[in-house]
Amino acid sequence: MLIALGVGGGIGAYKAVEVARGLQKAGHDVVAVMTRNARRFVGPLTFEAITRRKVLINQFEPGTNSNIEHISIASSIDLLLVAPATANVIGKFANGIADDFLSSLYLATKAPVLLAPAMNTHMLEHPAVQRNLERLSQEGVRFVDPGAGYLACGWIGKGRLAEPADIVAAAQQVLAPAGSLRETRVLVTAGPTREALDPVRFVGNRSSGKMGYALASASRDRGAAVLLISGPTALAPPAGVEVLQVTTAAEMHGAVMARAEAMDVVIMAAAVADYAPEAVAGQKLHKDAQSITLTLARTPDILGELGRRRAGRERPLLVGFAAETMDVVRQAQKKLREKAVDLIVANDVSRTDAGFEVDTNEVTLVTAGGEETVPLQSKTAVAERVLDRIETMLRTRTPALK
Repeated sequence: MLIALGVGGGIGAYKAVEVARGLQKAGHDVVAVMTRNARRFVGPLTFEAITRRKVLINQFEPGTNSNIEHISIASSIDLLLVAPATANVIGKFANGIADDFLSSLYLATKAPVLLAPAMNTHMLEHPAVQRNLERLSQEGVRFVDPGAGYLACGWIGKGRLAEPADIVAAAQQVLAPAGSLRETRVLVTAGPTREALDPVRFVGNRSSGKMGYALASASRDRGAAVLLISGPTALAPPAGVEVLQVTTAAEMHGAVMARAEAMDVVIMAAAVADYAPEAVAGQKLHKDAQSITLTLARTPDILGELGRRRAGRERPLLVGFAAETMDVVRQAQKKLREKAVDLIVANDVSRTDAGFEVDTNEVTLVTAGGEETVPLQSKTAVAERVLDRIETMLRTRTPALK
């Protein structure tokens, strides 16, 4: 989707660069629209380098008016996001003033509008600003609330620009298909598991959890009630999602089995260990010998057990992941049959640009009806494609899915 990122003239303009990058990682195209004062804080060249698009500044720039550029952009964008939205920008929007490209774009577009206000605390609290915010809210404009803390002016209070990740998440919610998974319960597993060798060491894998967290966030944005069961990761818990932290494969197994039957969809995106040490040393293992022998035992097959438990029933819809290094599709087809599940998302984790520890992925959606390749893109965008397929499968089982 195409997002117009309006940048107002405030110190928070530097964060708009991170917002642009976050939107791109989520799979969106971005065109920056800067006010005259925004250029005092960040140069247009920065946004042009990131977005690979000309920054829009002057609606009367020679040579562009044959297309009436602000009208052309207004009709093609999917969202107008302004970050930071200064008191000046908010005042113009609320009172129909169109004296630059950004304010003219606001009046001309029919796309949803999301503002991230940022200003001095007393300015934010001023009755005039509050009236303008209320008027815009009544007209359907949505907001990302400013944060509280130290402001550039040296004061402490509410008014600083929200964090870029929160702004991107709010944009995703605005753009998400409204309520397409409303009244649907979704369980997502994510991340690795860790199987202890001793009090210090463990057997694990390279999963970062990013794919599972993207699926949980995208499900939430579509209106689902989401439970995320996560192994150890460095990721922040997604807002609006119930999160249950586990460490081992056995803990993951117990948590999933206790909750799966109450779900409409179970997405097993976690990289669960297939084997764990038979015994855990009570003290740290020292390097006294040239080599040691570890005896590993199979861990519970969570996805396979889910498939067996569901036998004869349509719910929950079961989705598994196949992280492979060769014969990716063939291994996924085998897993689909053996686990008795509905969909396998297969990917080649030997690649450096997809799979573990990166922000992008390329997957193949494998069902009993065939395969569909999802080309390399952000994990957020891949999550949307996976959910599109899940929604299609749910509708064939339950025509009344809302």
